[in-house]
Amino acid sequence: MAAKSVLPVSWAFGGLGAGGIRVTKVDWLSRKNGAAHHTQEYPGPELVVRRGQAFTLVLELNRPLEEQETIIFTMETGPQASEEHHTKAVFQISEPEVGKTWTAVEEAQTENSMTVSITSPPSAVIGRYLMSTRVSSRRKQNDRKLGEFVLLFNPWCPEDDVFLDSEEERQEYVLNDSGIIFRGVEKHIRAQGWNYGQFEEDILNICLSILDRSPLHQNDPTTDVSRRHDPIYISRAISAMVNSNNDRGVVQGQWQGKYGGGTSPLHWSGSVAILHKWFKGRFKPVKYGQCWVFAGVMCTVLRCLGIATRVVSNFNSAHDTDRNLSVDKYVDSFGRTLEDLTEDSMWNFHVWNESWFARQDLGPSYNGWQVLDATPQEESEGVFRCGPASVTAIRQGDVHLAHDGPFVFAEVNADYITWLWHKDGSWERVYSDTKKIGRCISTKAVGSDSRVDITGLYKYPEGSRKERQVYRKAVRKLFSVEASRRRARVHRVGGRGLWREDLLEPAARPNITGKFKMLEPPMLGHDLSLALRLTNLTSRPQRVRVNLSGATILYTRRSVAEILHESHAVRLGPEEEKEIPITISYSQYKEDLTEDKKILLAAMCFVTKGEKLLVEKDITLEDFITIKVLGPAVVGVAVVVKVTVVNPLLEKVEDCVLMVEGSGLLQGQLSIDVPSLEPQERASVQFNITPSKSGPRQLQVDLVSPHFPDIKGFVIIHVATAK
Repeated sequence: MAAKSVLPVSWAFGGLGAGGIRVTKVDWLSRKNGAAHHTQEYPGPELVVRRGQAFTLVLELNRPLEEQETIIFTMETGPQASEEHHTKAVFQISEPEVGKTWTAVEEAQTENSMTVSITSPPSAVIGRYLMSTRVSSRRKQNDRKLGEFVLLFNPWCPEDDVFLDSEEERQEYVLNDSGIIFRGVEKHIRAQGWNYGQFEEDILNICLSILDRSPLHQNDPTTDVSRRHDPIYISRAISAMVNSNNDRGVVQGQWQGKYGGGTSPLHWSGSVAILHKWFKGRFKPVKYGQCWVFAGVMCTVLRCLGIATRVVSNFNSAHDTDRNLSVDKYVDSFGRTLEDLTEDSMWNFHVWNESWFARQDLGPSYNGWQVLDATPQEESEGVFRCGPASVTAIRQGDVHLAHDGPFVFAEVNADYITWLWHKDGSWERVYSDTKKIGRCISTKAVGSDSRVDITGLYKYPEGSRKERQVYRKAVRKLFSVEASRRRARVHRVGGRGLWREDLLEPAARPNITGKFKMLEPPMLGHDLSLALRLTNLTSRPQRVRVNLSGATILYTRRSVAEILHESHAVRLGPEEEKEIPITISYSQYKEDLTEDKKILLAAMCFVTKGEKLLVEKDITLEDFITIKVLGPAVVGVAVVVKVTVVNPLLEKVEDCVLMVEGSGLLQGQLSIDVPSLEPQERASVQFNITPSKSGPRQLQVDLVSPHFPDIKGFVIIHVATAK
């Protein structure tokens, strides 16, 4: 719908005598400009356009312009706007020109109206602008305020730093208002739908408010606004503001499994409710989020502002607290992590963002995808934020480049080193898989719901000669001191320093191998049946003592409660293979299972001649939900949706609720009570939705119960326009 701004008569005429010329009305041509600028999905009422691209206005005058008269425009953004800070531009109608300045060109003129094409420079400051005009004539005039519009980054403009040269990718990474976030474990990756909702009511205004609430703006608003032309600056500011650690940012993190006074991170299905809650709550941080929530919200904000952005999941993600490019894990004789000694960690998965833009600070070799991470893990220059770090720089081991290269490099490429802690205070390195960090780095495919593995963008093939060369290069750059080649010492809890070269020495490979094997799919509410398979690699007998442990865990692999603790003595004949059966009953894990639905098993194997082997397995319990649309989906026409769920437990459950949401399919969130479910009962719930937007739309369903963790599902619905 075209938005028009009509000036009050008293405003338009104030201070002008008879014969004075003035603009009486402006037509923003919102429909035409929105289509040309790919901004028609923003709900308005104000005009939204992109920088570096012309937009058209129709100005109505109280009389025709005389030959010596011309219209002068003033564009201002932010407090204390000035031409010096590039937050104010004053220009008049002239011949077309391409450059770093604002221009206005007359396209057509009738007796009392003029059609004008205005173009901002491709490096203009983004944000909300006030447009004013005056007419140059013999009479002195004051600027007349015509109204406000919003200027965004422009991935369609080749001269813009955020330019992305693929229409399919622009549709996916800028205009798609829903997506998929991959979670789970390396061997069992699950897709979760997420409603970005960047075109929902008030979201653009909230995203601009996030910039204004930043300490960067609060402390120095003039300088802050002047730097909003730069996607590096903007994305770094958003990375800090999406979490609440240093400011009244959007989301408060919580990783302890206790969510009193707030919402569990797993209950969120999208960014819209979170952003609305933050804004309506007078910028009070929303409780609670974890990595995928921070990434989902940041994706919404950056897409909304016009920066191509995607969500990326890294499985077996390192959190290297001491910047030595290794994750050092200390365990006891049962393979249980000694959390009071282990500062580093390896999360089952971690989710961050990538945004596409040029790196004017680093050079064109580092243009393209940039890692940004709003999850508050470590401080960067005194603030909890991360990035932008060039993905190319990470792949090449250029960890010395801005911003936060060492941390991101370690997340995907650190060595995983296990240390066995003895009761006498000594410790020794144990053989384990050192190459397990940074597996199956995943993002949603362009134009489909498929998972794309982008590990190759971050590193060369694991264990290859080139990968090891890059790793050593990163170590050298990280541990070198400016202008000197002194070797850095790494302090370890054992009371002595280790040279980095000592850490690179692998533990001796034992003469046995071990692997956990699931005998049945691990279903929520059921007993778990699996086996530890041991293989003797030699032609002589081996005696093995196996200490088994199991614990319910958070997705950060932090232990919640132990559910398994047993020992076995095994004799392996020459080249023999044996299995140790393991059963974990539902009653063993029922009370301590977290919403992450994860269990970690460990087997510490002590072999003849002092060899030691640690075997681990992460298990995610499976659940069941299906969603079907019973008929064609058409804008403005109700259609029935059928959701089928299964009670995963061997007991009757009540008080279950189905939470449903979907941008362009529902206004807000739908809550449906589910009848009581008998043990393992399959039941269906039907409800109507009336789509309001055409195209592919994502409907998300979440079965919430006080008796078991959330069961989530989603479906893509292709909505046709009404005939």
